Amino acid sequence: MGDVPAPARDLVRWGETLAAIAKTGLAFTKNLYEQERYEEILKVAGDIRAAAASALARDGQPVATNEADDLVLEWMGDVRQGVAGYVTPKVAIGAIVGNDQGQILLVQRADSGAWLYPTGWADVGYSAAEVAVKEVLEETGIDVEPVRLVMVLDGLRLGFTQVPLYSLVFHLRPVGGALKAHPLECADVGWFGEDSLPSPLANAGVWTEHAFAAIRGDSIEVLFDWPRGPIWRRGGP
Repeated sequence: MGDVPAPARDLVRWGETLAAIAKTGLAFTKNLYEQERYEEILKVAGDIRAAAASALARDGQPVATNEADDLVLEWMGDVRQGVAGYVTPKVAIGAIVGNDQGQILLVQRADSGAWLYPTGWADVGYSAAEVAVKEVLEETGIDVEPVRLVMVLDGLRLGFTQVPLYSLVFHLRPVGGALKAHPLECADVGWFGEDSLPSPLANAGVWTEHAFAAIRGDSIEVLFDWPRGPIWRRGGP
């Protein structure tokens, strides 16, 4: 996950939102006229996302190089009929793991080189907490048990992803195992104090303070994205 500049972040959000509306409409409508209109919306969404990609590339951000027409074809291929076609954000699961020294467990992502808490896509057949336990073990070699849910975050809104997703982040405690980075997903792994965090650290301002409060055992509420007003028109967080 990498920080996305605010203007490009809005373009990504607008493009993905329009595409989701259009794909959902195509999944439910039987009217040929409406199908044509939704396909036109997809083309507009493709232009918006292509513009976002150009902006991100100029800023040095890693971004897929799909042209607008390619995006439209990809989106059309995703359309499913009925409820299966209702487009919703994907779900990612994150894990805040702290030890007795008040340190946090972080992994260096092999794809971006950025440091972050263990995280991964939710898997079918597992509860969210089970995925958190599984991800930590797979990525770091540490056995953990869940303590509580501490964050529910919208990836697009916060600008740390170009994929529509909700991130459910759990606080967990270590109960065994030994540090061992996943050979494909992680370049490195380690324990870090609040005053000695590694760099580059993905989206540090969003989660670090809340994460260390959870590790200390402070009385905290679940961190979530507060509704904007008006919800759609306001850009930024």
